[in-house]
Amino acid sequence: MIPVQVVGLGMSPADLTPKVLEIIREAQVLVGGRRLLDYFPKHRAMKIPLGKDPEGTLRQLAALAAAKRVVVLASGDPNFYGIGPLVVKVLGAEQVVIHPNLTAVQAACARLKMPWQDATIISLHGRSWELLRAALRKPGALIIYTDPVHTPGEIARFLLDRGLTRSRLCVAEDLGQDTERVTWLSLEETLGREFSALNLVLALSEPGEAVAPGPQLHLGLPEEVLVHQAGLITKTEVRAVVLAKLRLLPGQVLWDVGAGCGSVGLEASLLIPDGKVFAVERHPERAAQIAANRDQFGVPNLEIVCAPAPLCLAALPDPQRVFVGGGGPEVGAIVREAMRRLMPGGRVVISAALLETLETARNVLTEAGWEVEVVHLQVSRSHSLAGGTALQALNPVWIVTGVKNQAGVRV
Repeated sequence: MIPVQVVGLGMSPADLTPKVLEIIREAQVLVGGRRLLDYFPKHRAMKIPLGKDPEGTLRQLAALAAAKRVVVLASGDPNFYGIGPLVVKVLGAEQVVIHPNLTAVQAACARLKMPWQDATIISLHGRSWELLRAALRKPGALIIYTDPVHTPGEIARFLLDRGLTRSRLCVAEDLGQDTERVTWLSLEETLGREFSALNLVLALSEPGEAVAPGPQLHLGLPEEVLVHQAGLITKTEVRAVVLAKLRLLPGQVLWDVGAGCGSVGLEASLLIPDGKVFAVERHPERAAQIAANRDQFGVPNLEIVCAPAPLCLAALPDPQRVFVGGGGPEVGAIVREAMRRLMPGGRVVISAALLETLETARNVLTEAGWEVEVVHLQVSRSHSLAGGTALQALNPVWIVTGVKNQAGVRV
C-alpha cells in the first residue's frame, strides 16, 4: 500500500509549501470536502468528496492506495479538529503521512496581533452548548469554532442569557480568502446578523465581568446540591471509595450503569476530563435528573443513555472502567457484559446495598477467575441532639471490585 498523504491547506492553497504542492500535483486520487476539491478544478486525479459518512468513504481508500497515490485534503491543520485522526483510525498510523499547516486560530490571532497560548479553544461543530458553558468558567480569551447551529448570533445570545452583557465578539470570516473580514461587535450587534459559513469567533469579557457564579463541580458533592429522587443517590462517602477503587486514568472510557442521578459519573468526569463517561439509566425520570445535574455543572464529557442494561451496552465503546450502581435482577448479566468488554487490566466496581446483590456480583467475578476484593463500608454522620452531637448511621454498603487479569476471563 502506498502511504496516504493527508495535507492541511491552511487557510487556502496559498499556504502550501512547494514540497506539499508537488505531492498534490502527483496525486492520482484527491479526497476532501467539495470546497477543498474546488481549489483544484483542473487536476486530473479521481476526485472523491467527503460527504455525510466520512469514515465510510475513507475505508475505500485502502484498496485505491494499493496502486495509486492518494491525497486527503484538509482545511487548516489536519490534526486540529480535523480529519487527520479519523484517517489514522481507519487506515492505521503506519499507512498515513500527515502534513501540518496553519489553523484558523493561528491566522485569526495573527490578524489581531494577539498571543493565543493562554486562550481557551473549543469547537462547537457538531457538539453541544455544554462545552461553551464549561469554558466560560475559565479566564482569558475564548476562541470558538462554529457551525450552522452554533452561529456567532446564537453564541452572543448564549452569553447574554448568562449576564455577560459587556462582552465583545470578534468574528473572523473567510480567513485567507479575498472576502476575508475581521469584525469586532457587541453582543447585541451580533444578534440576527448574517455571517459567512466560514467563521471563527473570539469572545472577550470586559474587565471585572464574569459569569454569574454557579455551583462548582468537585469531588465529594453533598447530596443536596444534586437533583435526585429521595434516597436514590450514591452517598458522598461511598462515592469517594468507589472512585478510589475505579482508579481512573487519563483518556479512559467509563460506563456508569444504573446511574441514578449521575453522581458518580459527574465526579468521575473531573478525573478523566479528556475521557468519556456514559451514564446508563433505564428510567426516563432519572435520566432527566442526570441531564439536569450535567447541565448545572457544565460537564461536557458525560453522555446519557436512557435504555435498559445490559442490552444497550452493545452500542457503547469498549470501556476501561465500569461502575455498576444499580441493575436490580439484571446485575449479574450487566457484570458479565462488562467483564466481556473490558480489556486485561480493566476494573469493574459494584456497589451493593443488598446481600443478594453482593452474592451475585462476587460469584460472577470469582467464577470467571477475576481478582476480587470486597469492602464493607459503614458510615455514620454527626447531627445535633439534646444540645450535643450524636452519630447517625447510614445504610451499610458493600463495594465489590473485580480486576481482569492477563489470562482473560471465562464467562
